[in-house]
Amino acid sequence: MDEANDQRQQRIKKLEELRSLGVNPFGTHFEVTDRAGQLIQLHGKKTKEELERAGLRCRIAGRIVALRRFGKAAFALLQDGADRVQVYLKKDTLGEHAYRICVALDVGDWIGVSGLLFRTKTDEFTVDARELTFLSKALRPLPEKWHGLTDVETRYRQRYVDLIANPAIHEIFVTRSRIIGSMRTFLIEKGFLEVETPMMQSIPGGATARPFVTHHNALGMDLYLRVAPELYLKRLIVGGLPRVFEINRNFRNEGISTIHNPEFTMLEFYVAYADYTDLMTFTEELFTRLAQDVLGATTFAYQGMQINLTRPWRRLPWLQAIREVGMQENANPTALLSLLAQYTKAGKKDAKLVAELDETFQKIVEPKLIQPTFITDYPTELSPLARRKDADPSLTDRFELYVAGREIANAFSELNDPLDQRQRFEAQVARRQAGDEEAHALDEDFLRALEYGMPPTAGEGIGIDRVVMLFTNQASIRDVILFPQLRPEK
Repeated sequence: MDEANDQRQQRIKKLEELRSLGVNPFGTHFEVTDRAGQLIQLHGKKTKEELERAGLRCRIAGRIVALRRFGKAAFALLQDGADRVQVYLKKDTLGEHAYRICVALDVGDWIGVSGLLFRTKTDEFTVDARELTFLSKALRPLPEKWHGLTDVETRYRQRYVDLIANPAIHEIFVTRSRIIGSMRTFLIEKGFLEVETPMMQSIPGGATARPFVTHHNALGMDLYLRVAPELYLKRLIVGGLPRVFEINRNFRNEGISTIHNPEFTMLEFYVAYADYTDLMTFTEELFTRLAQDVLGATTFAYQGMQINLTRPWRRLPWLQAIREVGMQENANPTALLSLLAQYTKAGKKDAKLVAELDETFQKIVEPKLIQPTFITDYPTELSPLARRKDADPSLTDRFELYVAGREIANAFSELNDPLDQRQRFEAQVARRQAGDEEAHALDEDFLRALEYGMPPTAGEGIGIDRVVMLFTNQASIRDVILFPQLRPEK
């Protein structure tokens, strides 16, 4: 029998001992009136004499993450969320029955205690337990060297252990919740209506991406997990809802990397009577608000870089960015010059040349966009849902926001011409028939909606996972998703 199984058997034996004492090892109710973090914040700096005079009682619960026994007493370190507080368990105080329960305790067990706050002889802030309630038995020991657990596979696959072992991870997900809450509050204050759109769709749309396919048995039809909520949100603009947003889960059947997970979270919003330039100002305002709410500052460190969100942000056309940054960083500038010349000569309509230039942009230009930068004026071939520029129909009224070398947001003035939209869809269908699995499908119902008339509208999608990475200084998207996608466990 290996050590882990041996420990498990010992814990099962203690479980039976608890039952013999009339204790349910998997209890029910315990009234918690205090949290460890609150106790430390309110009383953690009080002296031994101040605590004795105050006679402060508390009721807390948590998981035992350390246990030291000596004679007829024990010290347990109780973890409550991201915070920990020491508990003193003494036979003379608890009584015979409660102390017999103490003997059956293991690291990992959940308990509730009621007691007085005091300081030990070594001046450690502690709860002197007067009552003990057993709440739940842990049958598995925590992994070896679980304090400061660093094994990436274990951390991602067993996030529950990661949260126990690394309190800083707990803080990342608290911050994630605060970021989403701040986004929601900001939009509602601006008059937006939060809505929900289908996650299973008969026609995947709103982005050029390969979808996941599922099957509905009762309807006898294939459905697709949404790649974006865009086309449904724009239907709502057609229906007369002038400002809508959705914090949504999207699914794209693509590779996994430090910035890609097949299931991810987006904020997507649409504003009637606005254009993409309005959204640049709006985005600056949103991000500076998030930074103030979450970090208390608009300047912060990210992976060794100093990011400054002070407004206004740089605005740089796509082609100009390739010329300026690409020429500086490209190992073969002559080839890039030739490609740029061909693109200009072709009237900016050659899809193959656009694709080659976009590959150059992604590989060479993107990593150099450290400070917040709006890249504007994307070619129509790269933007099947964006409105053409009046001054140059080969380009679109679109921007992508880059910070710290990666795309954070994508926005454009929406295409509301149903005839132009049909032509764009048909061009995408041709690409799909030629083998492009990420090309956009033709959605007849969406075209019908546009024919009822959609007012001038601007829309934007913001990658929440990447925003959380930025504001929590995390290099990998897996560190900001509680349960990232992994290969099956061997």
